[in-house]
This record gives sequence, structure tokens and C-alpha cells, in this order.
Amino acid sequence: MTQNEGTEKAFDNPYWDNKAEGIYVDIISGEPLFSSKDKYDSGTGWPSFTKPIDASYLVLHADRRYFFIVRTEVRSKYANSHLGHVFQDGPKPTGLRYCMNSAALKFIPKEKMEQAGYGEYLYLFKD
Repeated sequence: MTQNEGTEKAFDNPYWDNKAEGIYVDIISGEPLFSSKDKYDSGTGWPSFTKPIDASYLVLHADRRYFFIVRTEVRSKYANSHLGHVFQDGPKPTGLRYCMNSAALKFIPKEKMEQAGYGEYLYLFKD
């Protein structure tokens, strides 16, 4: 999935309906990518986010695989993993929908973030 620009089946992946608090990291490199605070139900069957934790961990490319459609592919900076695509049809405040493949992500529950080495991102869950 991450190396061949694949797309998993909608509604048949582990994170599309995950509602637990935590962060999503690159399955290959562990780069912190998305927070559950920015996850929403887009109705697409894939995990969708309004923004990344830190946009500098993402690389965007024009995806012209389909003749009449140009999409924006999202890859991780260090592992160069294909994560999914970003669309401009998301909710406010960003108007963006980062539509990701669960297979490209690993979920780190909030209560395990410190132990897993992601304690610096616990600030995301302070109200």
C-alpha cells in the first residue's frame, strides 16, 4: 500500500471509524502525522482529517494517474510512504479532507503515547 500507491477498500479498514483519542503515525517511519482531534466522519469509509499535526512531515504531489482527474497525493516526508490524498471539500476551518489509508498508519492511543515516545504530542489533548 505505502510503496505502490495503493488504495484500500472503503469501510473495510481498521481506522475509518476509530473514535479513540490518540495520534496516527506513519506505519514505516513512525512520523507523527494526524491527531484524533482533527479526525472526522467524511462518509467515505477512510480515515479523514482536517489537518496534519505538522505539515512539514507531509509531501504533496500532483497525482495524474487518471486521465481526466488530477488529485493531490499525500506522502510522508521521511519514509516516502503513500498515505492517501488531500481534497478541498472538507469542513471548516481548513476546508481540507486528508483522506488516508489505514494501512499506511499506526494508531497510538493517548494513554500509550508517552510510553511509545510521543509524549511531546500530549499537548494536543489538553483542553
